[in-house]
Amino acid sequence: QVQLVESGGGLVQPGGSLRLSCAAASGSNFDINAMGWYRQVPGKQRELVASFTISGSRNYADSVKGRFTITRNNAKNTVYLQMSSLKPEDTAVYLCNARIWVGLYLNDYWGQGTQVTVST
Repeated sequence: QVQLVESGGGLVQPGGSLRLSCAAASGSNFDINAMGWYRQVPGKQRELVASFTISGSRNYADSVKGRFTITRNNAKNTVYLQMSSLKPEDTAVYLCNARIWVGLYLNDYWGQGTQVTVST
């Protein structure tokens, strides 16, 4: 089993910045196939914010391009989301997602979510 541990959410004023972190950990050997961030607002569909694909390319939602940057530290099995120029509409629970090989099995894993609130 793999756990995704997120950190870095909070309350920030419009125009401010936050950095989210998500670390994958397990007692077993594993290989990360893809990893990224989604966000969820009550009553709305969960949406992809940013992700790394297996090839290493980055995908961003149109709404965050130019403001958010996803990076990773492969040695630490950690992905980061640097969020700048935050807007009230960025308020959501941000969830880390990873597609991970554990042995012969490829599974999706989700973090517990971290709240980001952009407000005055």
